[in-house]
Amino acid sequence: MTVTPKKSLGQHFLKDQNIARAIADSLGVSSPTQVLEVGPGMGVLTQYLLQNEQIDLKVVELDKESVDYLNVNFPELNGRILAEDFLKLDLNKVYPTGDFYVIGNYPYNISSQIFFKVLEYRDRIPVCSGMIQKEVAERMASKQGCKAYGILSVLLQAFYDIEYLFTVHEHVFDPPPKVKSAVIRMRRNGVRNLGCDEALFVRVVKTAFNQRRKMLRNSLQPLLGKDNPVFSDVVFTKRPEQLSVREFVDLTNLVEKSLPEDPVDLKKQKGDGGE
Repeated sequence: MTVTPKKSLGQHFLKDQNIARAIADSLGVSSPTQVLEVGPGMGVLTQYLLQNEQIDLKVVELDKESVDYLNVNFPELNGRILAEDFLKLDLNKVYPTGDFYVIGNYPYNISSQIFFKVLEYRDRIPVCSGMIQKEVAERMASKQGCKAYGILSVLLQAFYDIEYLFTVHEHVFDPPPKVKSAVIRMRRNGVRNLGCDEALFVRVVKTAFNQRRKMLRNSLQPLLGKDNPVFSDVVFTKRPEQLSVREFVDLTNLVEKSLPEDPVDLKKQKGDGGE
């Protein structure tokens, strides 16, 4: 029995066992830990996660054919397969108590959404690792001043330290994707409170990078209006990729103090955070 890869689900099954083992090991589990694997497919990562006696594993898989395969080939997962959509899961119900780690060979078409969901549960997820499209991994790990630095970089790095571990080439998948892949690891940093309005922080970051080639005094007009006096501050002569996470926090506080009494009618933010 095998599983037919489905383009609609972004399925590319990893064939290289050494890479699979390295991804499973990227979590660094050495003491009893709850782990949730997203999109196990035919269990190429699952088999190595199960070999670690310190891991209490659950898996979430949307594809019925994959669920049937896992039930047949991994009887030790009995009662621990969630046949659901990870993006719709209430993870507090999956894990009522304690921290948990997240890992996966993530579907490329929803990888940004997966990481933003992890961000929602950041105080319960100390570590998240796995494989994604190389370009997205570079955005996540990129530092200020770099071309790849953008929305994903700032919003995720506000709460996680992100490591780009290694690149994975196309030929080790069935079917081969059209892009290279990469393995990343996110470790929760010490930030518990950003020191600003977090909802406004997200709006500021997205608004700034939606026109990333423009200076902030131009890109932030949808928030502050065209002739807001705060634009005389030198920070607004910079472009968004020049600001660190800390500087975006300071910018958010500056924006909050300068919001017009009659709020600007915000257009719907573009993109899913993949910028």
